[in-house]
Amino acid sequence: MPKEKKRQKILMIGAGGGREHALGWKISQSPRAGELFFARGNAGTAQLGINLDIKETETLKLIEFAKKEQIDLTLVVADDPLALGTVDEFRRAGLRVWGPTKAAAKLEWSKAFSKDFMRHHNLPTAKFEIFTDFDKAKKYVSEQAMPIVIKASGLAQGKGVVICGSKASAEKTLEDILVRKVFGESGNEVVIEEFLTGPEISIHAFSDGKNYKIFPSSQDHKKIGEGDTGLNTGGMGTIAPLPFVTADIMNKIEKEIVAPTLKGMADDGAPFEGVLYPGLMLTKDGPKILEYNARFGDPETQTYMRLLDSDLLDIIDATIDKKLNEVEIKWKKMSACTVMLASKGYPGNYEKGKVINLPPRLSGTPPQQGGEGNVVVFHSGTKMTRQDLVTNGGRVLGVSATGSDLTEALAKAYKAIDKISFDGMQYRKDIGKSTLEQG
Repeated sequence: MPKEKKRQKILMIGAGGGREHALGWKISQSPRAGELFFARGNAGTAQLGINLDIKETETLKLIEFAKKEQIDLTLVVADDPLALGTVDEFRRAGLRVWGPTKAAAKLEWSKAFSKDFMRHHNLPTAKFEIFTDFDKAKKYVSEQAMPIVIKASGLAQGKGVVICGSKASAEKTLEDILVRKVFGESGNEVVIEEFLTGPEISIHAFSDGKNYKIFPSSQDHKKIGEGDTGLNTGGMGTIAPLPFVTADIMNKIEKEIVAPTLKGMADDGAPFEGVLYPGLMLTKDGPKILEYNARFGDPETQTYMRLLDSDLLDIIDATIDKKLNEVEIKWKKMSACTVMLASKGYPGNYEKGKVINLPPRLSGTPPQQGGEGNVVVFHSGTKMTRQDLVTNGGRVLGVSATGSDLTEALAKAYKAIDKISFDGMQYRKDIGKSTLEQG
C-alpha cells in the first residue's frame, strides 16, 4: 500500500472574508488537511478551524505563531500582507509558504508599476499616463476626451478606481486623491487612462513561476446598483464559466496576456508564484488588461471553489515545488454563481452588529454537507456573539450555487436568499442577467 501522506497544519493569512472561507472550505475537503488556522477569520472560518487574534499585517507575530505551532504550510491570500512582503519574510524564516513575493505582487500594489510593465512588455491595455503632481494631472485631463478613468496607484480595497464623465468631475477626483488624500498614501500617485468599453471579465491562473494553469472565465459585478450603476465595491456577485467567452477568446487571452505576463515577470527577475488574476475588458480591438491582482479574487473564489474538482492542496504543493506542469486540474462541467449580501450603506458607511437569520443547512460547513440543494453560503463580514450570528462588515454573506447551466444556478441562489435576512440587507437582483440576455 502507498504510504499515506502526512496531514498538514495550515495557516491562512487573509482579510477574513468570503475568499478565506471558500478556500478553507475547499482545503478542508482534502484528505491531507490537518488543523486550519485563520488570520483573520470570520464566523464561517471558525467552523472550519481556529481564528487567531493576530492581524494579517502582523508578520512577525504570524511567523512566531507558525514556528511555535509547527505549521507545515502558510497561504498568503490577501493584497495587504502580500504588499508587505509576508511571503519573503516567511521564506527567510525557513517556513513553507505559498503566494507571490513582494516584488511579484507589485503588479497589484502599484498600478503605476503594472502599467509601466504592460507598456515595456507590449501588453494590450488602455492608453495611460502616470502623475504625482496635481497641476500636471489636471492639465493632462483638460486635453483628454471624456469619459476618463482615474486610479489611485496603491491598494484601496477595490474602491480606488473612478470613472469621470466630465472634466469637472475628473478635476475633483484628482483633487480628492492627490490633494485631499481620500485614499491615504495609496493616492500619492495616480494613473489616468482612456475609458474602454466592452464586457469586463476575470481571468485567474495558477503559476509556479514557470508553468501555469488557467481557470475557467468568470465575471464579477463591481457596482453596487443594478444595471451596473452606483459606486464601485469589492464585488457584488460572480458567475462562471462565461458562455460568451469562447475557446478562441481564452486561447487569445492565454497567448497575448497570461503567458507574456508571467514570462515578463520572470525575465524581470520577479517570477510570479501563486494566483495571477488579470481583470480584462473584451473590447472591439480584443482583450485588454484593466488591472492585475496578485491573489484570488473575492467573490470569484467562492464561485471557483464550487467548480474546482481537484484537491486544492495538491495544486498549492505543486506550485511551491515548481511542479505545476505535473498536475492535472479538473473543473466540474457545471455553472456556478455567488450573490453577495451586503450591509445597508455599503460601500459607504454601514452599521455592524445586525443579527443574521441564516438556516443552518445553508452554512458552508462542514464541507460534506454541501449546503442545501447545491447552495453553500460563505461568510464574509460575520462574527458570533454569545447568542447570535451578526454582521461585521460591508459584504456579509456570499450565497453560492451550482447548476447544470447558469439559469439554474442563479435560480437556486436567489431562492436561498429568500430564506436569509438581517436588518438593512441589500443585494443585486440582476447578477448574471446581462450574460443570460446575450444568449
